[in-house]
Amino acid sequence: MNNKPKSVDTVLLALITAMVAGGFLIFSSASLGLMARDGASFGSEAFTQFAFGVLGGGVALFLLSNVYYRHWRKYAIYIFIISLFGTLAVFIPGLGMSHGGATRWLDLGITTIQPAEFLKIGFIIYLATWLSGVTGKIDQWKYGVFPLVGIVGAVGVVMLLQPDTDTFMIMGFAGLAMFLVAGAKWRDIGILVLAAVLMLAVVAIARPYVMDRITTFLDPGADPQGSGYQIQQSLIAVGSGGFAGRGFGQSIQKFEYLPEPTSDSIFAVYAEEFGFLGTTLLVIVFVCMTIRGYKTATQAKDIFGTLLVVGFMTIIVAQAFLNMGAMVALAPLSGLPLPFISHGGTALAATLASLGIVLNVSKYRSFSKSA
Repeated sequence: MNNKPKSVDTVLLALITAMVAGGFLIFSSASLGLMARDGASFGSEAFTQFAFGVLGGGVALFLLSNVYYRHWRKYAIYIFIISLFGTLAVFIPGLGMSHGGATRWLDLGITTIQPAEFLKIGFIIYLATWLSGVTGKIDQWKYGVFPLVGIVGAVGVVMLLQPDTDTFMIMGFAGLAMFLVAGAKWRDIGILVLAAVLMLAVVAIARPYVMDRITTFLDPGADPQGSGYQIQQSLIAVGSGGFAGRGFGQSIQKFEYLPEPTSDSIFAVYAEEFGFLGTTLLVIVFVCMTIRGYKTATQAKDIFGTLLVVGFMTIIVAQAFLNMGAMVALAPLSGLPLPFISHGGTALAATLASLGIVLNVSKYRSFSKSA
């Protein structure tokens, strides 16, 4: 196997760069509404997003794009364990921070971080390492289904304690995609999907807010001043954008009505300001990134590289389309940020770090393989 690196996939790199630059502009506009409504400092919001997300993430992308991806196999178990315990650190008194009934952040004094974002990376690296080592035996439950359930289950315990059901579901979906690509039988996929549906039903019964999201999705107008308020205001914002939008910075909903205009609802702010044309462009960019990412997976030199790319791209893409879908009532509401755009320096840095690994895989791609 020729391990001499080529250049990174320049098309994918250009798409990433465009998303980071455009995402920061969209975030800046949404932040103005938060400043006017809640008295938040625009300078502080923009600085943390730029310093930790754009700059920190950019450095991570550059560095990891130059680390040979197969090196991650040697340290996969350690990375996974450290990321698990790092995420559990949110429960340490004085270090962990709670907001909105969830304990998901570490307070470092100068800023806060959400360690679950890095758990995504540890999870994908370790699962790719395991699955690439058992590809010839993956149809046997002791090598395929049982280890997958164990790895996902370990993550699930940590994530559901916080609770962060949405992130856990995204990670589980990515794990299932990797399992399928590794050669799993459709029988096993079906069993796992059924088990996931049953687990979701149990979680919905145990946690009323999950059930509220499901019932609101099924009937968005049932409780317009309660559980359906966010989706109603989001639909108003999206509809107000019309064909070409109100213009950059001109959203009205972000000033008074939309909950979390810089995070969960930022797509609605964007849709109001840039209309159908802008939202179509954003969807096209995400679709192009998806195609280019999965093309890299098909051209990877080995199954480990393929699984890494499938895992990382699935998390990013699924999160993006679930966030956008929720804002137009095509998916249940979630607390998932919109990649590249929503507030969260940790999320942006982790996303760019993941894409740095994807870009490194692209350096060793085989052009003889079909896309």
